Amino acid sequence: MEGDLNLLQTIIIAIVEGLTEFLPVSSTGHMIITQQILGVESTEFVKAFTFIIQFGAILSVVCLYWKRFFRLNHTPIPQNASAFKRFLHTYNFYWKLFVAFIPAAVLGLLFSDLIDAMLESVIVVAIMLIIGGVFMLFCDKLFGNGSEKTQLTEKRAFYIGLFQCISMIPGVSRSMATIVGGMAQKLTRKAAAEFSFFLAVPTMFAATVYKMAKLFMDGGTEIIVNNMNALIVGNIVAFVIAMLAIKFFISFVTKYGFSAFGWYRIIVGGVILIMSCLGYNLEIA
Repeated sequence: MEGDLNLLQTIIIAIVEGLTEFLPVSSTGHMIITQQILGVESTEFVKAFTFIIQFGAILSVVCLYWKRFFRLNHTPIPQNASAFKRFLHTYNFYWKLFVAFIPAAVLGLLFSDLIDAMLESVIVVAIMLIIGGVFMLFCDKLFGNGSEKTQLTEKRAFYIGLFQCISMIPGVSRSMATIVGGMAQKLTRKAAAEFSFFLAVPTMFAATVYKMAKLFMDGGTEIIVNNMNALIVGNIVAFVIAMLAIKFFISFVTKYGFSAFGWYRIIVGGVILIMSCLGYNLEIA
């Protein structure tokens, strides 16, 4: 395979992306360590690659939950409802996704440069991994396991969207932020995790399209063409691994909660800090 990444590097990075994108462990932190171990140079393509292969991860959610993702609300519509309310009633699921997506979309556009600047700081990533890990050790006791009777309202969806904005700080983890947001709204661990997966589809799709568009506008058409094989392989691998990771995560977190992921985050953050102190050039893709 010609290009910025060889076949082995492409597969390994895609595996790491697929494993970590939907788990509350920060895919960014794992990319730092993975690229350092593999000796991958942080080129413009490599920086875009980790975003573009999110498309494969997105498809895994759609495929696993297609019956629930492609659904309309067929319950009786209240009499004398306006056309707009009828629309919202029918497309209730998508409307709540949109409401949850709005905060991150707005802040992402307004503060994209600041987010990119923070992304360049390995120390920020490591510290947030550790802080988030400590929080996850206690979030089960703090929020409990919610209630099966709790309904996902527009208000709750919006609050979860606000929590998602916290994940713009590198190292926080989008999955962790949205799941915690769901649990704070009294959803069960399983319900919070599943809505986090659903919300990932518009959020990650928007981020992928943005990065692709930015790369093309910066004259990256040739870069994409020269590395097309890596993109195809990366998306396929990320798709398969993400499906397995989601199935494992739902089963595990329903039974055991989040403390194991908390300890794991603390260890990864500590490894990054130690590597940084030892003088390793940890440049984030």
